[in-house]
Amino acid sequence: MERVKLKVLIKFLGPISRDDLEVEVNSSDELKEIIKQNVDSEWLEKIAVAVNDEIVSSLDNIKNGDVISLLPPVCGG
Repeated sequence: MERVKLKVLIKFLGPISRDDLEVEVNSSDELKEIIKQNVDSEWLEKIAVAVNDEIVSSLDNIKNGDVISLLPPVCGG
């Protein structure tokens, strides 16, 4: 059976400073790899991830049309 590609939008928020990226992936593992390729290593361990504006601990349940937001930690002052 052929896997259906999922089209998702990745938003890089705050100081990550990248344009939004619309991608088609076959799996959450492929999505994670794309994120790793597009986020500096200094941010990778620190970012929170939201799917459709809800913070998640995993990308295992992504669906077609989801919006993935990558949120770096916030500093106050």
